[in-house]
Amino acid sequence: MTERQLYSPTIVVTGTFITRRAAPLKLPLFAAYNELMPNILAFLLSAHVVQAIIIGATLAFLIAVAIINLKINAIKTTVNGWSTTLKCGRLGSGILLRAASAKFLPVVNVAEEAVYWMATTDGTKKALNGRHDYLLHFPAGQTPPTEAFWSLTITDTVGYMVSNSIDRHSVSDRSGLAANLDGSIDIYIQSAAPATHEANWLPAPAGNFKLTLRAYLPGDAVLSGEYHVPPVQKVR
Repeated sequence: MTERQLYSPTIVVTGTFITRRAAPLKLPLFAAYNELMPNILAFLLSAHVVQAIIIGATLAFLIAVAIINLKINAIKTTVNGWSTTLKCGRLGSGILLRAASAKFLPVVNVAEEAVYWMATTDGTKKALNGRHDYLLHFPAGQTPPTEAFWSLTITDTVGYMVSNSIDRHSVSDRSGLAANLDGSIDIYIQSAAPATHEANWLPAPAGNFKLTLRAYLPGDAVLSGEYHVPPVQKVR
């Protein structure tokens, strides 16, 4: 096996000048690496090993995603277009449930701290879209029961907030919502401000969007699954 030479600098003093001169450095292992690696890579490519690894890794990823999605469907419940689960954040819940929780509701509290409902469709299972006007009607006394507060947030379908003319991305029981004469509350979800109801307006972005309702320190009716969020109604 031939040895290849690398050069390391040595300092040579001649008179009043200091110069550098390269000294040969022999590295047999480095030479062997340079000579063998091209042959190894050529063999792997000719044997389709690399392609097999890539295909296998891709299939493994797709299968894992499919299994996680099945687990999400198993742990969530959907009523009136709102999906939720009470099983996230539990200690010792198993890696598959934790993976499903991270994909469905990332970074959430246990249900006793907060419960989350998400909707991307209206009550008729049509995708929520900023081209239409929607109404979320809470009958008197039927807002989410909590010992703290509740809030309704609007985002795009990925979860990012979209700018709007009044810089409002959520409403809550602390945002000054105006109740109707019978005590019910209507939230107007649409791109343009509703006449005389701007306090209850949640501006909708262009295109499809997602609604997330959060109840902090939820009441017993939420934790037992008895409470259901009313459907989002398309009015135009």
